[in-house]
Amino acid sequence: MNKLKAWLEEIDCEGELELITSDASLRKYYRLKSSMHSGIVMDASLEKDSIIPFIELEHRLYEAGVRVAKIFTYNKQEGFVFLEDLGSTHLIDVLNDDFELYYNKALETIMQMQTADTEGLALYDEAFLRLEMDLMPEWYLEKHLNQILSSEERERLDGVFEFIIKEVLSQPQGLFVHRDFHSRNIMFGCSDDLVVIDYQDAMVGAVTYDLVSLLRDVYVELDPYDVKSKALAFRDKKGLDVDDETFMRWFDIMGLQRHIKILGIFSRLSIRDGKDGYLNDIPLTLKYILEVASKYEETKALVGILKR
Repeated sequence: MNKLKAWLEEIDCEGELELITSDASLRKYYRLKSSMHSGIVMDASLEKDSIIPFIELEHRLYEAGVRVAKIFTYNKQEGFVFLEDLGSTHLIDVLNDDFELYYNKALETIMQMQTADTEGLALYDEAFLRLEMDLMPEWYLEKHLNQILSSEERERLDGVFEFIIKEVLSQPQGLFVHRDFHSRNIMFGCSDDLVVIDYQDAMVGAVTYDLVSLLRDVYVELDPYDVKSKALAFRDKKGLDVDDETFMRWFDIMGLQRHIKILGIFSRLSIRDGKDGYLNDIPLTLKYILEVASKYEETKALVGILKR
């Protein structure tokens, strides 16, 4: 904290710092309050290597026409960034105000993000898809629930994972993927435009990844009719020449991969990092997995394992 305050003095932005929140990473965010300056200070001093990717990705999104928080200045050596203050209203806070308007804007935002430059970004390839899903048996089943899979169960789970990977990679690839595009990572600008935050872990991957992150949000459950309607509306706006059944299969299986990963991540955040609040979001995540996995013959083994 002393280093952070010293840096703010160097850039003539002294003032009171109010802790807003820390996210699922090691970053912390403060609101700067002073008579002369206002803004958000991001303290990433525990993961300094994330600063340059964050700044580069902010530029890529800005160039693609995506509204992001303005970066006023930064200190990459110490891991500090001084950002535009967007207030405290997220999409999750206004779901009952104008669902159609905001979610249509969010769909447009995904399409804009998918035009962003992807050169040099890591690929959502077979190995990474598998690496993410392997977090679930390790952290959720073994460490959170104290359940050890039998060799037969592990073999069946591996078969499900292989099927999911094959299905995910069968859909259009090569697009900018935010990786966590949901109602807590969307805020509002001064003219009610949507502002994207928390994009520093972006990769290159499938067309439905950010779509399923938004519509099967692990923090809020949308009406199933709205989910399907918005998913197919996105397909139409993208101009994808694929039938309803195929596109919803893409959507379902991509969501299955993401939610399997999230079970592991939420458990790890609790066990390793002491962030137990994420355990409250496991039931909805698990519900999504069981509903989708029950629909497809190739994934029903996952249902049996999780229910056991």
